[in-house]
Amino acid sequence: MTERAEFKADLLQSIPSLRAFAMSLAGNADRADDLVQETLVKAWHKQSTFMPGTNIRAWLFTILRNEFYSQMRKKGREVSDADGALTEGLATHPEQSGMLDLEDMKKALQLLPDDQREAIILVGASGMSYEEAAAVCGCAVGTVKSRVSRARNKLAEILKVDDSSDYGPDSVSIHVLAQPAVG
Repeated sequence: MTERAEFKADLLQSIPSLRAFAMSLAGNADRADDLVQETLVKAWHKQSTFMPGTNIRAWLFTILRNEFYSQMRKKGREVSDADGALTEGLATHPEQSGMLDLEDMKKALQLLPDDQREAIILVGASGMSYEEAAAVCGCAVGTVKSRVSRARNKLAEILKVDDSSDYGPDSVSIHVLAQPAVG
């Protein structure tokens, strides 16, 4: 496989992780897709600067993160909706408990400081190692570990999670899932 074909394959393989990270940053599927597209275009045009044998995921996540912050700086003159009041007035709440839990988690993530949110998304949601996340964030591994720990504690506090029984399927869902399949 040529270097160019391998680079393309690595880009395509990274799309789901990039999209998940973009969703956590942007909080909107359309904006996340735009971020991923910009990231892929920039990566493709700058592939000569990528060092084969290094971590392409960390490189791509860094491009995405920088693009997000660039866009945020540009949006500085737009109407701010920091507390989500405008957005919340436009949204309808889903009926399923899982969707409600997901919304609670999204809101809780937005309450975290930027550095903690970024660290927990990279490590917890994107599955990066602490070392990979440190490379993306441009800081020491210990700093990422500390940020993830503080983020976990803060999320538990915000979501009022005391132990593992406070999250996951409720007792009704567990009962339904435990029933043998009919047919």
